[in-house]
Order: sequence, then C-alpha cells, then structure tokens
Amino acid sequence: MADRAALEELVRLQGAHVRGLKEQKASAEQIEEEVTKLLKLKAQLGQDEGKQKFVLKTPKGTRDYSPRQMAVREKVFDVIIRCFKRHGAEVIDTPVFELKETLTGKYGEDSKLIYDLKDQGGELLSLRYDLTVPFARYLAMNKLTNIKRYHIAKVYRRDNPAMTRGRYREFYQCDFDIAGQFDPMIPDAECLKIMCEILSSLQIGNFLVKVNDRRILDGMFAVCGVPDSKFRTICSSVDKLDKVSWEEVKNEMVGEKGLAPEVADRIGDYVQQHGGVSLVEQLLQDPKLSQNKQAVEGLGDLKLLFEYLILFGIDDKISFDLSLARGLDYYTGVIYEAVLLQMPTQAGEEPLGVGSIAAGGRYDGLVGMFDPKGRKVPCVGLSIGVERIFSIVEQRLEASEEKVRTTETQVLVASAQKKLLEERLKLVSELWDAGIKAELLYKKNPKLLNQLQYCEEAGIPLVAIIGEQELKDGVVKLRSVASREEVDVQREDLVEEIRRRTNQPLSIC
Repeated sequence: MADRAALEELVRLQGAHVRGLKEQKASAEQIEEEVTKLLKLKAQLGQDEGKQKFVLKTPKGTRDYSPRQMAVREKVFDVIIRCFKRHGAEVIDTPVFELKETLTGKYGEDSKLIYDLKDQGGELLSLRYDLTVPFARYLAMNKLTNIKRYHIAKVYRRDNPAMTRGRYREFYQCDFDIAGQFDPMIPDAECLKIMCEILSSLQIGNFLVKVNDRRILDGMFAVCGVPDSKFRTICSSVDKLDKVSWEEVKNEMVGEKGLAPEVADRIGDYVQQHGGVSLVEQLLQDPKLSQNKQAVEGLGDLKLLFEYLILFGIDDKISFDLSLARGLDYYTGVIYEAVLLQMPTQAGEEPLGVGSIAAGGRYDGLVGMFDPKGRKVPCVGLSIGVERIFSIVEQRLEASEEKVRTTETQVLVASAQKKLLEERLKLVSELWDAGIKAELLYKKNPKLLNQLQYCEEAGIPLVAIIGEQELKDGVVKLRSVASREEVDVQREDLVEEIRRRTNQPLSIC
C-alpha cells in the first residue's frame, strides 16, 4: 500500500511538471518526453482491483457555473430580453440539433467546426452552430414571410477554446432578427440601435460598432482582380484583420490561397480605410468602385443607413470599416460587429479594439435555400456575444470584490423563542401564497443570532420575527438587516409592507 501511495505521488508530481512546461510554452519535444514518462508511471500504477478510476472534469471548452456566476448571467439576460421586448420582438425556440444537410454549406470555412452526431434512426444530425440557420429553416418550413423574433439558447462549435477570453465549445447566443419585405435600411438601423442600447445598458466599457456591406466587399474584390471563385475564401482572410496585421493577411491570401501579390496590394489599399459617412461619399466617387454596380448599391444603402443612425442618435458609435468581412457565407448586404475599446495609454493615440462582443448583418438569400420554390424572405439581425460579456463582468466583480446576491429572497421568517416552528411554518406559507420570496431555517429551535447572521451572509434585506408576545398582539416584528431598525406590523398588513420595502429596480451587479 505504501509503494502505491509513493507511486501516486510520483504521478501527481510528474503531472504538475507537464502542466508547468505547457504553461511556460516549452518545446514540443520536451513536453512529449515528459508526457511519455508520465504515461509510464501511470501504467505502473495500474488500477485498483474492482475500482474504475476516472477524471472528474467538464469536457474541453465547457464549464460549470456557480450560483454567483448564474446570478450575474440572469441579470445580463434580463437587460438583453427587456431591450428585445421593448422593440416588439416575439420569442421562439428550435431543436438543439438539426438535420446535417440543414447546416451544411452555410458557414463557409467554419463548416469544419460543426459537431456531427452518430446516426440515430436513419437521420444524420448535427448540433446547431448558430441560431440564424435554424431560424431560416423555421421560416421556410412554416411559410412565414414576416416576423420580428428573439431567441436565446446554447450553440456548439468544435473549436479550439480560449476560456479566459470567453471562447467556448458550448455557449449561449442571444439573437434578434427582423424578417420581411420592408423599405431599405429601416430594420437595419433598428438592429444597430438595439445593439447600442444593450451594450450601453450593460456598462461594460466604451465600444465601437464597425459597419460594412458584403456588396461593397464583392465589388471591391471584382475591381481589384480577384477571381469570382475566390471571393468567399479571400473574404475569410480579410475578416482576420481585427486579429492580425495586414502583412499576415496578405501572406495568407498570396501564399495559401494563390492570389496574385499585386491583387492583394490593391485590396490592401481599400481594406485599411475606415471612417464615417464622408468615406462613403468618397468611395462613391472612386474611379474604380463607382463603375461597379454592386459596390454602388452597397454604398448607397450605407449612406441612407447613416442618415437613420443620426436620427437614432448613435452615429458617434458607428464606424464604416472596409476591413470588416464577417466570414459567414450567408450574409448578402450590410454587416456589423461591435468591439470593446481599450482606452489609449498616451494622449493622441487611437483607442484599440479588444474583441468582438456583438455582430450581425443582412442575409436575404438564406430562407430561399430551404424553400422548395426558392421564395426569398429578406432578413436582418444581430447576435450579442454574451459569453465575452459574462467574462468581462465576472472579472470586474472579482477585481472589486463586490458581493453578489445569489437568491432573491425578500424576507426570512425567524423566531425569537423556542417551540415556535409551527408558527414559523404557518407564516412562511402565508407569505409564499401571497407571492413573497421567503425562507426559514430548517431547524426546530434556531438561535435568533444565527438567523440574523444567515440574512447578512445571504443578503436578505428583511427579517419577520415572531415571538409569544407578537402572536398574542397579532403583529410581526419586521427588522431591516442593514439598519437593524425594527417595527411592529399588523399580521394582515405584513405582505403589503414587505412589498413596499423591497420594491427595488434590478441592477447588473
């Protein structure tokens, strides 16, 4: 037994050594050598007779959420849902998996990230990659031509996760979409307004919404000399400009995707430009772009969009950015992406984008892919990157050491003397029946001090205290935990008094 304990300790130490090498980004050869040693030790260890060993962990790219983290999430969701409802959206839901053919060919190069499931009853299925393609399938299947909907649910991607940056394999998306034939740019402007309202309400920092149009990109590729067959793959390369330098993007386009260097240089002249409506007007006069019908249509719609954004009072949050490409295949018109800004460290420096927190765009052809007669339903929508937002809010709370309530209990029913369990149960039942969020300690004769301490730890604002004298007088002693003030309240008035004292607006933290 002692030998086994010593071997287990060696396995533990070797495992810690391997993890340390990975964190230090040691060479692959060194890590492989030490992993081999670890496997040999584990082989010597074997397994206890009759006892199966397994590792207690969540699958890669997933995580558990504590009550504290879930409390933060619920408040963030509440802000988002209230905004969606304020703009007149209905809510729908769709299955977590779809027929594989529903998802195939809709995501460009990202299609490799779809999770395929084993054959079940003759159907080839895949976990949903986003909420947009299932929405388009839902519209076509139900022959809907007009709806404003929101959908909040989990999606799945077989990606390399970066947990610290809110990048997971299983995560929530919060989508809002407007489907229907409407006058140009009015629904698109409302989607951008919703995005700005939500990000402002969440108070996570300064942000910028980059806007472009797929027709401008396609027109630009055409006038620069990109072959039609390479439009989508070059679009995917351009989409990486927010993460890597132009030189790296150019190398990928030329070295990996076979684009001529002079064509890449012409693209570079365009995609490194950004600005406002003045840039739109400048490009409308561009000798090459102005000759391309697609680009002119896109620029015309963007000009109209900026007029509406000014009326909505959000034009200062919007930047026309020619590098924005949004790699998904189904976008057909206006596209947009919100990034958090890192404030400049030195005067005169430009604020830096530190990550996408929302995105969306127009996809007029997607529903037609599912409709047997190819009938198109124009759609535009947005998706809030809640996992990234949750990470930001959680980090902020950790730094501030701010206390987060994990329950919504309004009052604890307590007793000042022994042998009053039945009276506590009767009172708490009355409160529950009246819709009051109430608790009591699961002890027959708890000490009053213990009951008050529980309220302080759980953040419960009120204590309803009953004792023999209160029962005789037909009152309940209502105590404020924060101020320690006590007042006698008639039993029949208790519900109304609790409601009056706890009618507080929700906050994020």
